[in-house]
Amino acid sequence: MTRFLTLVAALALAAGPALADPVTLRSNPVDDDGRVTLGDLFDGAGAASGVVVASRAGPSVVLEAGQLQAVAARSGLQWANPQGLRRVVVRNAALSPGGAVTPTPPAAAAPVRGATAEVLTWARNLATGDVVQPEDVIWSTVQSHLVPGGTPSDTDQVIGLSARRALRAGAVVGARDLVSPRVIARNDMVEVAYMTGGVTLTVTGRATRDAAAGEPVPVLNLSSGRIIDAVAAAPGRALAGPGARTSASTAQFAVR
Repeated sequence: MTRFLTLVAALALAAGPALADPVTLRSNPVDDDGRVTLGDLFDGAGAASGVVVASRAGPSVVLEAGQLQAVAARSGLQWANPQGLRRVVVRNAALSPGGAVTPTPPAAAAPVRGATAEVLTWARNLATGDVVQPEDVIWSTVQSHLVPGGTPSDTDQVIGLSARRALRAGAVVGARDLVSPRVIARNDMVEVAYMTGGVTLTVTGRATRDAAAGEPVPVLNLSSGRIIDAVAAAPGRALAGPGARTSASTAQFAVR
């Protein structure tokens, strides 16, 4: 009997994903209070209808389809995205009586219509040094004159970077808001690898400044008292010597 119950439990766990409730994306998703929920987006959301997906500060908000699928799955819903949508636009119900809202088709660029543009905005407040996660940015419609030059055109350009300063929810994402995340802090103990001619020597020292991957970081050799000109590569690691800059640039991409 015990073995039978164990087998039943194992089968139930294996079938877990298949038990998710299938849902259908509404053809004209709208919200009426600035809080976009799964119930606003999907028919058949059931008990998950009240789960908040995003906040709408302007007349509309644009959601990444992949992120939307992930949120739905965590709430026990299965959206197959049969149309292969890349983004989904949700507008204020009061401004869309005719149901003019349609999901953005695959690979469509964020369009500009008249005096407005759809751009990336911050979904929440970020503190200086916070690393940007996928749920921290959303697409929103804003006035074109509020869009700064160099605004990122894709979430991949900002996810994994670090906030240069405090950032406010609803503000347009700007390239100048972000820096590569810090991997070494001042006074950290750092292992420096000196690379030359296929030979690598290592020494441990103390970092004299903060540095992101790929940035210069002078390291104090505690034994000799001399400064080593190195390049930050990863937490607790730096490179020196002729091959340092190239190797550190490769490490920077790995960190992101």
